[in-house]
Amino acid sequence: MLRISDLRMRDVVNVSDGRRLGFLKDIDIDLEMGKIKALVLPGQGKFWGLFNPRTDDVVIPWDKIRKIGVDVILVDASTYVEATQQRED
Repeated sequence: MLRISDLRMRDVVNVSDGRRLGFLKDIDIDLEMGKIKALVLPGQGKFWGLFNPRTDDVVIPWDKIRKIGVDVILVDASTYVEATQQRED
């Protein structure tokens, strides 16, 4: 059995470019169905919400999760990367 506290200690890595996206902030759960809908990560530039809170949280839908390993969670977040790159330009 896997606990949410176990997931919070794992790095989330984007398989499309190998970039580390950070650690889990929260999980979106459908209480009626009893299923996880999405993983929520803090947006770039946030450091415990204290310094430069310039971006919103990143929501990774459950169908974009490719593998939950011992140390990392692999996700396919190619659309997230494209949106981030456009915002930085």
